[in-house]
Amino acid sequence: MKAIAVREGDRTPTVIETERPEPEPEAGEALVRTLRVGVDGTDHEVIGGGHGGFPEGEDHLVLGHEAVGVVEDPNGTSLERGAVVVPTVRRPPNGPNEYFERGEPDMAPEGQYHERGIVGAHGFMAEYFTSPAECLVPIPDALAELGFLVEPISISEKAFELARASRSSFRWTPESALVLGNGSLGLLTLAMLREGEGYDRLYCLGRRDRPDPTIDLIEALGATYVDSRKTPVDAVPEVHEAVDFVYEATGYPKHAFQSVHALAPNGVAALLGVPGSWEFEVDGGAFHEEFVLHNKAMIGSVNSGFRHFEAATETLATLPSWFLDDLITGVYGLDEFERAFAEGDTIIKTAVQFADYEER
Repeated sequence: MKAIAVREGDRTPTVIETERPEPEPEAGEALVRTLRVGVDGTDHEVIGGGHGGFPEGEDHLVLGHEAVGVVEDPNGTSLERGAVVVPTVRRPPNGPNEYFERGEPDMAPEGQYHERGIVGAHGFMAEYFTSPAECLVPIPDALAELGFLVEPISISEKAFELARASRSSFRWTPESALVLGNGSLGLLTLAMLREGEGYDRLYCLGRRDRPDPTIDLIEALGATYVDSRKTPVDAVPEVHEAVDFVYEATGYPKHAFQSVHALAPNGVAALLGVPGSWEFEVDGGAFHEEFVLHNKAMIGSVNSGFRHFEAATETLATLPSWFLDDLITGVYGLDEFERAFAEGDTIIKTAVQFADYEER
């Protein structure tokens, strides 16, 4: 069986081949034939050694956490052979713990989970993978080729849920939102806010010059592009307007502190980027005052749960086909998988294809 992995001492993704033609599922697990696996910023962080970790006792890590596949062998589970499924990412590290038992693995603290393809467990960039049936989310056959987008969409589904929960003590009717980051996650989120969440006025912040395909997508969605080199986050209210919701997907540490100043009264900011260490000066009094006097909130969110994957499946089916066509800039087979990991201004979202979907 072929897989794409990085090794200790060599972080270049490479194709490795195992002795077995396919893995053997344990009791309660199904065998899945992989169709496609998406590539995102987390993969690049893992490759670069800035995030994640190898499985214990292993000298390599199979990459990939955004996957879609077809059940090859249900192995006595409730799944049907031929069903199209998307795997969730987190697994218990050393047997179940309270978070997994409650069905809330996305809320487990560091050290109480592994993440497939990221830390402590091999990912899905292989011709086959096994997974507990309860970690496989069935999706419609019609979404088989796009199913690798379910995982990133689920990340935003959870962030939206937490934002709404933080405003649940009063009637919150957001109309405007600012997405920080024009990468694939930011663009997917922008489309979700436009198509499903009912926001009237949308802004997306980036650091790119025209012509640029991400700016074209932003404007095609009816949103306004904000160049952070000209308009920092905390200056958005002066140039455009204070917004009800800020979605941060940059990992740029200053954005966490600037976001509160971009919010309108009663607004909420969701932080999803994972920054590196960086010390800088902040006006703590003004930061604190904005929260208190204007009833603002800020939440952090990482990973997602089964119900978020289910919601993401429904959302994916509603996104415009023209948007998805422009978002996905390349799907590559194993013979040219390196192209899926390339970076550049014309690249937005890529995936590695392991097999064609065939209805059964």
